[in-house]
Formats: sequence, structure tokens, C-alpha cells
Amino acid sequence: MLNALARSNTRGRRQLSEEAANYVRALIVSGELLPGSRVRVEAIAEALGISTTPAREALQELKVEGFLELIPRHGFRVAQLTGKDIEDLFRVQALVAGELVARAAQQATPTQITGLETIHENLQAAAKAGDLTRLEELNHIFHREIYRISDAPKVRWVLGLLTRYVPRIYYSSIEGWPESTIEDHGAILDMIKAADPEGARAAIHEHLGHSGSLLAAHFNERLQA
Repeated sequence: MLNALARSNTRGRRQLSEEAANYVRALIVSGELLPGSRVRVEAIAEALGISTTPAREALQELKVEGFLELIPRHGFRVAQLTGKDIEDLFRVQALVAGELVARAAQQATPTQITGLETIHENLQAAAKAGDLTRLEELNHIFHREIYRISDAPKVRWVLGLLTRYVPRIYYSSIEGWPESTIEDHGAILDMIKAADPEGARAAIHEHLGHSGSLLAAHFNERLQA
């Protein structure tokens, strides 16, 4: 009984630590926390409503990943990061995503395509209504559904590791992102409907490359501000 409770507590703390790491990583890559900024364990714990233990574990994890540095007697600081680094992260992501989207184009059923069309229509409606939170959510749903259609769980697992290093939020605050997302998703959807795997691969490469460039430009502007 006690062992089971201990395992449950460990899993819960690990989940909180992962959520905290995702939160801080997004702040860094989006330029909310710039290189050299101090990151306090207590501040992260307070922002997320968690204890300092999972918050500290999260910062240690980000130190291993290279996002943070631990300065003796000064604590954690954001490590050096450039717009080029951000673009590189998206380029690598595009290589794996390209394989998934190409497979989805080969095997998507009419029902699955209809589902993607509905998501895309809802995304367009959210953009028109200025609901940027919903727009970000639908963006991730669109990608997730395409990757699921690919029926390549191991490749999806690898992509999941890569997408940890790019923020899931803050996109909507970047100038030009909503418009480019609608256009790029339309191109990806057209290639899937045409059952054109190489066209779909090229479309996702273009989309993620474009997203990376927009985020990198946003990040560089924050550096220079």
C-alpha cells in the first residue's frame, strides 16, 4: 500500500515537473525570458501553483537540455539562444513531420479528410472572430490528427520528443502567424486530398519553416528591444 502510494506520488511529481519544464521552455523560446535572465525556482512554483520540488526538477532538466545555466551562488539563468537556433529546431522537426504527413496523404480515408476539413474551417472561423486562444488550440489539433492518420506511432513518438523544444503557446501574438497558418494548412490539406505524399511533405516543410522563421524574427526583435 505504501509502495503504491509512493509510486503514485512520484508519477504526480514527475508530471508536474514536466509541465513546469514545458512552461519555462516556452517562455524562453518565445522570447518572454531572454538569455541572461534569472529564473527562480520559487517564482516558477508560484506561477504554476506547485511546490518547489517539481519546479526545481524542471529547471534541472532544462539545464541538461541547454536552455538554462546554473551559476554558483546566483541560481539558474537563461542560456544563450539565437533566432538561428530556433529555426534549426523547426527544420529538424519538419524532417520527421514530413514523413508523417506523406504517409497520411497516402492512406487518409474520405471520413478522415472530412474531419480535417472541419478542423480547418473551425480554425478559419476562430481567426475571423479574433479568438487567438482557440486558433492556437485548433492548430495543434490539426497537426495531431494528421500525424495520427499516418499510423506510424514510433515516428510520432520521435516527433513528440522534438516538439518539446518549441512552444505550444504564444504563436498568436506573433505578427503574420494567424494568416500564414490558415494558408499553410490549406496547402497541406490540398495535398492530402490529392493523395500526393511528396506534395504533402513539401507543404509541411514549408509550413514549419515559415513558422520557425516568424518565431525567430519575433525572438530577435525581443533581443534587440
